[in-house]
Amino acid sequence: MTRLHTSLRARRALVPVLAASALLTLGATAPASAASDQLWVYSDPYELILPGAYEDGSAPERTVALKVSHDNIGNPVGDGRISVDAAGLAAFATVRWPANCTAQDAVTAVCDVPSLTGTDQVTAAELTLSALPGASQDAAGTLRYTAVHGDMTSHPGETRVTVGNGPDLALSQSPRQDGVVPGSRITVPATLTNNGNRPADGVLLKLFASRGLSFTQRPVNCEYRDSEVGTEALCVLGGTVAPGEVYALDNPLKARGNALFDRYDYAVEPYSAEALEAARAGRTYTPGTDAELTLRPAAAARAAGAALVPDIDPQDNSRSVIVHAANTADLRLIGSRVTGTVGDTVRAGVTVKNRGPAWIASLGAGEPAATVDVRIPANATVTARPDECYALTADGEWQEEQLGAPRYRCTTPVYLNERATHAFSFDLRIDAAGTARAVSGIDNDQFEPPVRTFDPDLTNNSAALVVTG
Repeated sequence: MTRLHTSLRARRALVPVLAASALLTLGATAPASAASDQLWVYSDPYELILPGAYEDGSAPERTVALKVSHDNIGNPVGDGRISVDAAGLAAFATVRWPANCTAQDAVTAVCDVPSLTGTDQVTAAELTLSALPGASQDAAGTLRYTAVHGDMTSHPGETRVTVGNGPDLALSQSPRQDGVVPGSRITVPATLTNNGNRPADGVLLKLFASRGLSFTQRPVNCEYRDSEVGTEALCVLGGTVAPGEVYALDNPLKARGNALFDRYDYAVEPYSAEALEAARAGRTYTPGTDAELTLRPAAAARAAGAALVPDIDPQDNSRSVIVHAANTADLRLIGSRVTGTVGDTVRAGVTVKNRGPAWIASLGAGEPAATVDVRIPANATVTARPDECYALTADGEWQEEQLGAPRYRCTTPVYLNERATHAFSFDLRIDAAGTARAVSGIDNDQFEPPVRTFDPDLTNNSAALVVTG
């Protein structure tokens, strides 16, 4: 990928991650009224691994969607076109053009694109690709395209296409679950499909259920590892998964009494002893004792012989599901009182306590479970601070000098288990006689969603730090 692609992708935060890697800047020749507008063209996927032919000579098909968007959706942009050049793929693949594309010859076409009025993006064309019989392993080429909308013309975009022979295990995305009742049983329905051109002889299924979830069964062909944040499972599923075969994956779970913001991950890859050892990563797992977990067919299979080969496209081998329970977690901030003589250095601070019943975890965004605004009493100076606290001015602005500040913004780890505490301790030099008091507080608008949406008692989210000299 070019440096230009990378930089522009970073600027297009609203574009979905899987479709954002082939962004290209288009010419700034728009009318003066739309001088701030920019046109973008990209593909989904931005790179395509195309399975080779089946053993009977036919081949799986894959699609590449060419999409166009622009920055200023208030600026109407009329109908356009995309010119597509597939000459770079002609040696190993065929392209089937959609109805809105007019072929110019065997490898090029011009596709009509609807207007961009009031829209963030449109799909310009969905091209269908398949490998030619006998296409060599790792044959590669580039699909090129150029967009024109009104007075804006793009630089050429490109999508890298590579041929691969092997199984291509893919998992469907199970939907997010909200309002789950603690103590109830839930299922995360998903399907496992082999989209490749060769079979997989056995499957390694990798699961993770975060702390607020538990597996209702622990099959004998799975092994488990419990940790502070949840349970990992490694399951070896025997049998051949042939090309085109589809299986249902329904692993029942239970929402525990501490469930709130939880996550369930599931991933697959073709089984091998080496893959299993790599997944264990030297850690100890305990085998299950319940009935064996087996693949349940959900569709007919395409007949083929078994082979031990790597998955040709692992991009769709893992999924995550957010499970949001209807529960609460009561955060409490605990202050401290210290006494000394002028010139002494004392240790003081505040402590965040999660009184439950739920644990708090930002397993998706990776944000702190709680953020605290710590105020320092006026008769003391900070001489040492916790690593997870940074200095602020009295007005709450960033301060370069990290010691001696009047305020600090402190963050907990991404999770606070039920009944957990996390302390922020400062070394304070007492500068003046008398007693000074400063009130610190948890930021109730921090977190995703904000603390105030799940904390049933906000009155205990502030506390005083008191220094007497």
